[in-house]
Amino acid sequence: MGLLRTALIGAAVAYGINHITKKRENGTSILDDLREQAPGWAEKAKNYAQQTVGDVKAQAAAATATDNYNNTPPY
Repeated sequence: MGLLRTALIGAAVAYGINHITKKRENGTSILDDLREQAPGWAEKAKNYAQQTVGDVKAQAAAATATDNYNNTPPY
């Protein structure tokens, strides 16, 4: 059973690699398209991460400015 499963997974991976690297009429493949677009996606992700960190910092600063828990006695 394990050998059959491994063979099926291997065949699926081989087919996927073949499909992604197969050249189209214009001479490019899906992998070529992914390589061209990857830097743009990385830049978008970097900008999104910086924006999210900024939003979290602003929310944390607002929460600590109105935090009254530090002024209450421990009882």
